[in-house]
Amino acid sequence: MKNKFDFSDLSKIVNINSYTKNKEGVDKNGKIFTAWMKELGFKTVIHKREEIGDHLHFISKKEDGKKLLLLGHLDTVFPPNSFEHFSEDEEWIYGPGVCDMKGGNFVALSALRNAYKEFGKIVNIDMLLVSDEETGSDDSKFLTKDIAKDYDYCLVYEAAGANDEVVSGRKGVGTFFIDIKGRASHAGNHYTKGVNANLEAARKLIALTDLSDLEKETTVNVGIIEGGIGANTVSPHARLTLEVRYALSTERDRVLKSLFEIVNSSFVEGASSTLSGDIQRDVMQSFAAQLDFLRKIEKISGFKLEAEKRGGVSDANIVSSAGVITLDGFGPYGDGDHTVHERANKESFIRRIKLSQKIFTAVLEKKF
Repeated sequence: MKNKFDFSDLSKIVNINSYTKNKEGVDKNGKIFTAWMKELGFKTVIHKREEIGDHLHFISKKEDGKKLLLLGHLDTVFPPNSFEHFSEDEEWIYGPGVCDMKGGNFVALSALRNAYKEFGKIVNIDMLLVSDEETGSDDSKFLTKDIAKDYDYCLVYEAAGANDEVVSGRKGVGTFFIDIKGRASHAGNHYTKGVNANLEAARKLIALTDLSDLEKETTVNVGIIEGGIGANTVSPHARLTLEVRYALSTERDRVLKSLFEIVNSSFVEGASSTLSGDIQRDVMQSFAAQLDFLRKIEKISGFKLEAEKRGGVSDANIVSSAGVITLDGFGPYGDGDHTVHERANKESFIRRIKLSQKIFTAVLEKKF
């Protein structure tokens, strides 16, 4: 490796188990990060939670000029005693969260440190670290959306693409449950007196799947189907668990309208259905102001920055849907995330830190 870099601070937080449900570990990770940010002059607003880790909002002093929010998450997907330790070789760093996304948080921290050394202060740049992203941000998404409205731009520090791409678009995702009520009857003696909830579920499954439009990158997937109480009984109940993903807000509207129609219709006479669930994270769509922001970053950095769209979601979806100009993928490049083979490339850390530092410098010099 050409450039030597000290990753010891990253190892400190990687070696702490930060499984979303491990509040103690997530909060310990957060306290270490809080101490680092305090050294740079940030005030910390702690959004305390009882069952998950606290969400942390690091706030700098404000002056005239554009306001930038940096966004990350403290939690990982690995339960205690499953995958917990930092290691490295000449090219790679290994461990839980090295690319998703303790590594990304470390990129932002390192760039802030470098900017602080140069200017002696950080202004108009804040950072939000939430504690439940890996389980869908069910708690933090409301906080994130509310906080985001105070900013002009947002950079999200999920992992970079294989060729250092940033992320300009992410599909929206929703999870829904359809509970179907039929009527039980003996399958031999009173078959016709029953209302088969399983049959209703099967026909609904086909109708739901037909809502997919692959050309428009819309998918409706019924991932779980449950129902019935025995082979000799006409099923009195069934449940469908489905996921919707979409790349366009118009597709979201089309699918939701059709979903309600399917739920409120009966293919089997006498069956009834109820719908629960919601859109978890709305679509992150590319638009002109975002492209203009990307071009400004290219001018500042001195090189072309490729952008890509991803089918997976992140908290970038939440901030983007709040109307904030958002780009994602500013963390290091890595692979094997969500597995015990997770790793991140050392050189990509250095490239990403340099890129972020140039952006922070531009904010401090009011070039945006």
